Amino acid sequence: MRASIASFFSGLLFGLGLMLSGMADPAKVLGFLDIAGAWDPSLAFVMIGAIGVGVFAFAAARRRSSSWLGLPMQLPGATGITPRLLLGSALFGVGWGVAGFCPGPALVALGMGEGKALAFVLAMLGGMGVFELLEARRR
Repeated sequence: MRASIASFFSGLLFGLGLMLSGMADPAKVLGFLDIAGAWDPSLAFVMIGAIGVGVFAFAAARRRSSSWLGLPMQLPGATGITPRLLLGSALFGVGWGVAGFCPGPALVALGMGEGKALAFVLAMLGGMGVFELLEARRR
């Protein structure tokens, strides 16, 4: 129960941060990606801030065997660059560049009533379904 409450408040904080920073607005993201036009560097500052927080959070997490909620610490173990990673990254980047959304901001925008976000979220769920089918076939 504590984990669910912590997850809820973490997601709420993340969503509020996306709304306050404007990152739930696809025009803001597309402005960042438009380096040859009216480039908007604000997303770079959001990313730098997130990296700064993440560096300290991962450093602290590596020294622990359990989370603050008492759950086992599960950090990513893979470090290699694989063709699957490159393909997935490319697909993510193309989708982000075309739509101006990535998953978190798309869900926030959907909650804010943004019509384009519904199309993105449905396409995202469809992509997840295709991935699961391909993974099941691969196994």
